[in-house]
Amino acid sequence: MIPGEVSALRGARKPPHTVRPREVAGEKVSEIAAPPADPHDGALALLVPVPLQGRMAWSWLRSIAADFVLVGLNWLLLGGLLVPLRSASPRVRLFEYAAGAPASLLGIAVLHAALITLMGYTEGLYASSSDLRGKARILAKSVFWTTTLLCFAYCLQGAAWMVGSLFCAAGLLHFASLCTWRWHKQRQERDPGRSARDLRNALIVGAGHLGRRVAADVAAHREACRRVCGFLDNDAPLGEGVVGRVTDLARLARRGFVDEVILAAPHDRNLTLNVLREARRLRLDVEIVPELFGCKPGAEVERVGDLPMISLHAERWPAASLALKRLADIAGAGAMLTVLSPLLSVIALLIKLGSPGPVLYTAMRAGRKARPFRCYKFRTMVRNADALKATLRQNNQRSGPFFKIADDPRITRLGRFLRRYSLDELPQLWNVLRGEMSLVGPRPHPLDDFEGYDIEHLARLDVTPGMTGLWQVTARRDPSFLPARDGTGP
Repeated sequence: MIPGEVSALRGARKPPHTVRPREVAGEKVSEIAAPPADPHDGALALLVPVPLQGRMAWSWLRSIAADFVLVGLNWLLLGGLLVPLRSASPRVRLFEYAAGAPASLLGIAVLHAALITLMGYTEGLYASSSDLRGKARILAKSVFWTTTLLCFAYCLQGAAWMVGSLFCAAGLLHFASLCTWRWHKQRQERDPGRSARDLRNALIVGAGHLGRRVAADVAAHREACRRVCGFLDNDAPLGEGVVGRVTDLARLARRGFVDEVILAAPHDRNLTLNVLREARRLRLDVEIVPELFGCKPGAEVERVGDLPMISLHAERWPAASLALKRLADIAGAGAMLTVLSPLLSVIALLIKLGSPGPVLYTAMRAGRKARPFRCYKFRTMVRNADALKATLRQNNQRSGPFFKIADDPRITRLGRFLRRYSLDELPQLWNVLRGEMSLVGPRPHPLDDFEGYDIEHLARLDVTPGMTGLWQVTARRDPSFLPARDGTGP
């Protein structure tokens, strides 16, 4: 649909405002005066949720209210089914739950609905979109996690497995009813006979390719609740939807009872500021369609101070896998330190008796993203081993920025035994608990070795260093510094 004349929208309604005459572009138009400030707006804004302060507040509130009603009815339905089931099978413990229905089930329903709507909102469930499959996926995720959380919480109170069965039935019922309601709502929104009261009149600034695409998308997606009145363009000839110039914004907005202005023109700072200034004076919403180099913006908008940044591309981050790995590191390192504490005490005593110097050797190592950290090991060398390293560099038997020689004269007799069975690495379990190392990962190198890295070696610093890895198992005697097949290297 190509938008026509603005005068066709005279039947639309717009809230009245106080006006006073003003000359704009040689034509007498009305200037809308801002209403007086409400002294209670600040306090009210602190209490009212942000979605209820925007122009889509009514639509958002209706959707939330419908979800609450459906979840409440589902729980009441389950409670109603439990009443005859308890009478027919008094010995089945599952049917004994929530004997005080409906009051007890209504409390669960309110909590369940609140969690579903909150998680759905963070996932974009209430955004204007016709992607019913996408909303079904969001609903499935929201219902699953909230149902699991509530089930776990009630099971901790001693309700046992029967609560789990009841919550599983409630979750399936919620998902089915919420999806069915959205499917029905989408059919209503696509109905050509839909009332014009819910539609917002919009003017598009820019009649180029981007502006025409916006108009076509608005016409194709009625659930966006918009109707294009026409285009404003300073260069394109009048006709074919172009109803005026940018200087005609005030006149056309008043005649067509316009609610918002959509900026779809090539980036022009002066034009954008002029449109924004005039639209704010006329109490109109302003939206911009940025040309983002052919990229689709991501879901995240980050703020640095007052500056918003739109995400064009965001790498998928395996947060769940990393959290599971961290949990395994904490559990494993904690258990090993507890079990091996007698052995650690014996090794510390032998080191102290065997040679002068501290029990632990600490040195700064390059961690993830080259962040330095203090690495702990049992001392296996003489006290001045670091000072002797420079004189032994010429005997290095490894290629690249990695120092190691077969018969290192700095190693003590006990140290050779500890190194042979990797017992000197056990204090690094404390580094694992601190999050500086992992049980499995590339070995952390000293800072002087890190300074000799080539560009291809830096990939090993993308992950947390570990106590052991594939290189330590399969290529410990390999003289090359090149990364192993897993990319970890020595």
